[in-house]
Amino acid sequence: MRKRNIYTDDSENPFSLSIGDLMAGILFIFVLLLACTMLEIQKKAEADAEITSMYNNIKTNIYFDIAKEFRDDLAAWNAVVDSTDLSVRFSTNEELNTKVSYFESGSPRPSETYKQILDDFFPRFLQVVTNPKYRESIEEIRIEGHTDSDGEYLFNIKLSQDRAREVLDYCLKIADSDPELKTAADWAKFKITANGLSYSHPILNSDGSENKGLSRRVEFKVRTNAEKQLEEIAKIRH
Repeated sequence: MRKRNIYTDDSENPFSLSIGDLMAGILFIFVLLLACTMLEIQKKAEADAEITSMYNNIKTNIYFDIAKEFRDDLAAWNAVVDSTDLSVRFSTNEELNTKVSYFESGSPRPSETYKQILDDFFPRFLQVVTNPKYRESIEEIRIEGHTDSDGEYLFNIKLSQDRAREVLDYCLKIADSDPELKTAADWAKFKITANGLSYSHPILNSDGSENKGLSRRVEFKVRTNAEKQLEEIAKIRH
């Protein structure tokens, strides 16, 4: 007579029960770790979103302050304030009846008309961007010279660089001559730069063709340090 194996039922196998409990425990730990990881990722994402929102608000506030300050002057100056890159753009727009000549043809020196505009514009612009509520957030104040695509690229890059530098030089003379602007001017000298970009950033019409009048321009552009701050935060967290 054959002997029956008393352990044929796996449910009564003590080793089978132990392995099952172990696997369930490992699975529970895995789920717990996954939940903690997901929670940490969510917290980081929320914190990054909060920081991004804060700097976007700063950028928006700077734009509104600049636009408010110059809203009554922009049309007469042939100037616009661009919210996307925080720039005040002075363009030679032939489509406007009140054309403003900023430079003599081929010359880097600002015209007398443009100097009068800068006399009014720059002190007020400087007061906006050096407001204590913005100082810690401003990375750079760029004066950019741009040309249209007529002529050689290298000639135009020198011309645009010379024009940006001449405008910067004149603006600093304005600030240095006003005792009330001394503190703002001293701070700005560590932030302000002159940049010539030739015709590498043209202004285009709706059909994709170049608007040469708008492409010939000088821009005062404010760059915030939002990107730098986010990069530093990312380094700390990783």
